[in-house]
Amino acid sequence: MKLPAIEILDEKDKRLRLISKDVTFPLTNEDKKNIKDMLEYLKMSQMDEYREKYNLRAGMGLSYVQIGIPKRIFVVVDEVNENEFENYVLINPKIVSNSEELIYVGEGEGCLSINREVEGIVPRYARITVEAYDIEGNPFTIRVREDLSIAFQHEIDHLNGILFIDRIDPKNPYKNANTMREI
Repeated sequence: MKLPAIEILDEKDKRLRLISKDVTFPLTNEDKKNIKDMLEYLKMSQMDEYREKYNLRAGMGLSYVQIGIPKRIFVVVDEVNENEFENYVLINPKIVSNSEELIYVGEGEGCLSINREVEGIVPRYARITVEAYDIEGNPFTIRVREDLSIAFQHEIDHLNGILFIDRIDPKNPYKNANTMREI
């Protein structure tokens, strides 16, 4: 497989702070190609062989704004078994409900746009329900939990110009950890 030629913006790029605009249908061929490339890139980043070959950092999700296009689209690639993946494409996503329970990633959240270690925890809902559209413009509702819930919230934040580092308390990076469940 050949690595798709996508360029992921670094946290210093001000475009990451843009609030993405709703998408209209039908999608352009360019949008469809970008979505395909983003999914392929993420899949390859999670496979040892390609991660080493192309010197990639493993990633689970990418939002359109991370490739410099402020449209409300994100993709998530979830490795369900070794080298077996489930792809999610969400267009114009909206969180319509969430659990009260909060969770956080024990080793800390990461982001393909932030190329450094970041200390602290990011409070996220354990379960969320999201309404969105697929590539063809069909509406759907999806309920996700645990890792997928975190990934979806992380990517929706990107669409709103928010980076995960914004959600870490700078004075107390592990604030309220005892009130949340680590995953």
